[in-house]
Amino acid sequence: MEKTKVGRKHRKYDQGFKEEALRMVRHGQSVATVAKALGISENLLYNWRSSHQSGLSASDAASQSELEQLRKQLRVAETERDILKKALFIFGRST
Repeated sequence: MEKTKVGRKHRKYDQGFKEEALRMVRHGQSVATVAKALGISENLLYNWRSSHQSGLSASDAASQSELEQLRKQLRVAETERDILKKALFIFGRST
C-alpha cells in the first residue's frame, strides 16, 4: 500500500496582515489572544515578532523592548488600580 502524506497546507500571509498582528501584540494584547483571534499559531506570531525585531537597529530594538516592558507594567498597574477601586467600593458601602 502506498502511504499518502496528509498535512496542512501552508498559508501565505501578506505583510499588512503580519504588521497588524504585531501591532495588536505591541498594544498590549497577549500573543495567545491575538493568535486565537486571527486563527494562527502562537509560534508563528512569535516567529514574526523575532524576525521583525532582528531587522531593527540595536537602538530601535532596545527602545522596542523598553516600550513593551513599560506597557506590561502599565497593564499591571491598571489591574491593581481596578482591584483597589472595587475593594474601596465594597468596604466603603454602609451595611
